[in-house]
Amino acid sequence: MVRGTDAHRASQYAAVLLGTTILAGLPVPAFAQDAPEAAPAGQAAPAAQQQTIQAIRVTGAERLEPQTVMSYIQLRVGQPYTKAAADAALKDLYATELFADVQITNENGIVTIQVKENPVVNRIILEGNKRIKDDKILPEIKVAPRQIFTRSKIRADVARIIELYKRQGRYAATVEPKMVMLDQNRVDIVFEITEGDKSKVRQINIIGNEHFSDGELRGEMVTKQARFTRIFSSSTSYDPDRMAFDQQKLRQFYLTEGYADFRVVSAVAELTPDKKDFIITYVVEEGQRYKFGDVKVESQLRDFDSERLTGNLPMKAGDWYNAKLVEDTIESLNETAGAYGYAFADVRPQYDRNKEDLTMGLTFVIQEAPRVYVERIDINGNTLTQDKVIRREFRLAEGDAFNSLQVRRSTNRIKSLGYFQEKFEVEQKPGSAEDRIVLEANVEEKPTGELQLSAGFSSLESFIFQASIRQRNFRGRGQTVGLSGSYSRYSKSVEASFVEPYLFDKNVSVGVDVYRRDFNSFRFRSGNTRDTTYEQTTTGFQIRAGVPLTEYLTAVGRYTLNYDDISLDESTYFSNRVDPNVRQCDPLFAGRYLCDAIGKRLSSILGLSLIYDTLDNRVRPSRGESASINVDVAGLGGDVQYARLRANAAKYWPLGGGFIFSLSGEGGVIKGYGGDDVRLTDRFFLGEPQMRGFGIRGVGPRILRKRLTIDSDGDDILDTPSPKRSEWNDDALGGKYYYLGRAELEIPLGSGARELGLRPSIFADVGAVWGVKQPETTQCNPGCNEIFTDADGRQTTEPTAPDGTPNTPFDPARYQFQFVEEFVGNTWKPRVAVGIGVNWNSPFGPFRIDFSRVLLKEEGDDTKAFTFNVGTQF
Repeated sequence: MVRGTDAHRASQYAAVLLGTTILAGLPVPAFAQDAPEAAPAGQAAPAAQQQTIQAIRVTGAERLEPQTVMSYIQLRVGQPYTKAAADAALKDLYATELFADVQITNENGIVTIQVKENPVVNRIILEGNKRIKDDKILPEIKVAPRQIFTRSKIRADVARIIELYKRQGRYAATVEPKMVMLDQNRVDIVFEITEGDKSKVRQINIIGNEHFSDGELRGEMVTKQARFTRIFSSSTSYDPDRMAFDQQKLRQFYLTEGYADFRVVSAVAELTPDKKDFIITYVVEEGQRYKFGDVKVESQLRDFDSERLTGNLPMKAGDWYNAKLVEDTIESLNETAGAYGYAFADVRPQYDRNKEDLTMGLTFVIQEAPRVYVERIDINGNTLTQDKVIRREFRLAEGDAFNSLQVRRSTNRIKSLGYFQEKFEVEQKPGSAEDRIVLEANVEEKPTGELQLSAGFSSLESFIFQASIRQRNFRGRGQTVGLSGSYSRYSKSVEASFVEPYLFDKNVSVGVDVYRRDFNSFRFRSGNTRDTTYEQTTTGFQIRAGVPLTEYLTAVGRYTLNYDDISLDESTYFSNRVDPNVRQCDPLFAGRYLCDAIGKRLSSILGLSLIYDTLDNRVRPSRGESASINVDVAGLGGDVQYARLRANAAKYWPLGGGFIFSLSGEGGVIKGYGGDDVRLTDRFFLGEPQMRGFGIRGVGPRILRKRLTIDSDGDDILDTPSPKRSEWNDDALGGKYYYLGRAELEIPLGSGARELGLRPSIFADVGAVWGVKQPETTQCNPGCNEIFTDADGRQTTEPTAPDGTPNTPFDPARYQFQFVEEFVGNTWKPRVAVGIGVNWNSPFGPFRIDFSRVLLKEEGDDTKAFTFNVGTQF
């Protein structure tokens, strides 16, 4: 259906489209006449008499002037008129592509040129295109509004559109051009597009392979056969460029396996008759398998010992030949030369192939080269970030001897800033002399502001919402400022932070955090309802300063001051059983462990951290390791005394093919001193988000207050606890010791998924927290109405004290049910969870989703199978 802007034009389209013809097939009438009289029957036509052109008239021209039409032909007044001259004029006029029809007649020397001009293009209309939008097709089309319509342009444009679809693998696409006539000799050009399905690779045939199966070789290719299991993969579409790359992949595979004479004889892609699929056939010639012969290094650089380098080569005579190993060795030797200042050292392998004993001798020749010095460091592309922010990350300065290891370290440090696109390398360019080099950092800035929104769901805490705003490159100075907050049914917090990585342009970092955190611990009650146990409000700040001790080792000192207020709801957990005139925390209602935790305390904490870091990128590492030791001592003033030690380490390995494997672990211990035990709120807790598969504080020691079961008649309370978790109270106690280990494998996807920013991974988490002394538990069994409380607040079954003073009876009517308390989870035994997760740089921000399954747990642990969070950047 042709799109129009008014009813009149729409009616014209409807009428004209009924009679439209495919433009490529339109007939082109053309006549050159001199109007001779017909010869009588039976007589030969007289010889054509040449006439002199007396005048030339142009008719039918609307936009063109007659003089313009005359300028395209060779006919002139005074010249003889012949059929040959008229035919030449016709060809010249049609060659201009300005005319749809031309007729030339001659009557007594008066030559009349009757023309019909090609129409003017009014609009270009695309119909049927869904996979490729108008803004991608129209720039490729040569014909445009207000241009003269020509058939050749339309044919070329049809070919261009079809080529666009072929690039997407849609070889069945067809384009039918149509012309809609309008008034004033104007036309709308309509390209009716039938996109068709993507042409898939139905089959990949390999002929000539004897040592490796078809499946093994197909596994090395980027192109895959279309199968049901790959319905979402882009690698099953036919692509000539990808096919050429697959030939290189095959050659690389065989060369790695020792087949030095391997070649691809032919590669043919045949389109099936329905144009829906391709069948690709490779004919290969494997050749013989070679082993390494004599392998050595010949160095022309005075600082290099050829024999020592030969002894360190990874390949030995008799090993199967491996071209990839040769390439890696060349790169390693170049890096070694670069580390000694030879930036332009050239390592050239010389091969000695022996086809009789099938050996490949190899000599690595290190060409002579001058030592190189850094002439200049250029920084380009930074519009916001100041030059000094980038320059201070360079491990080389202008005038220093070149060192390739320091150049690589500089590249990694600049990447770790997180201010620039990941594909960044410090380029090396020749300087003004042989021994000079220019280092060039061509950066491409990316958004460094982060607006993070995250949400999660816990079986205990319901929905959790968090929000933060942070700018990691404030004013282009490399400073970090941030503000964050979180809210859930049982916790709230707000925090402001500032970090200056180079104080007064010195290599000293400082940071400060100011925060207020409210946490309401909770537990289940009867009927799957929840209530708050203790409420903890922490207000404080932290100041820290860091100084690098070496290139990879940093010391960070910090001071923290916290004011904690821990309280319980008096209407729920307080009573006057002990003293009728004083309401105080009642262990029968709250548990003695909670009564011991309440109070207001000031914590003054000094801390020191040693941090070792060789990661190639702190934001998204792919290789390297990191480790830290953290010591905190509370007691320099304040009300709390303890010493805490924590340590963690992580290592990343690139496995090739985009796979990245990482291992990390951490652990800690905390001890009170000066007669102080470790408070409930200072202990270690484990669960979400540190350990996937478990809820917040879902791992470790806890008190389970279990409701006793009521019999089927509803009259008597039995000694058996209810099996329903929803009828238990659950209070996490934390621990004095903990450990946590993680293993994760990041899995690469195809190019299409990489462009979308999808990074899936599989993981396994293991950990535990333990080490608290078993608290005194409280029981309210069917006989708890016979419990009394003495003057010291101790429970007893005696109605009077030894001196005869009456003990206070306990009234069970205040409590909705009777219970027993159990202390569980205080064990070092590991909890294990495995799962899959996906990071996605979505159009609306970074997104992370995890699905977990717990393999090992202990009684009382809270599990959680699903979490996600989402954010955005600016």
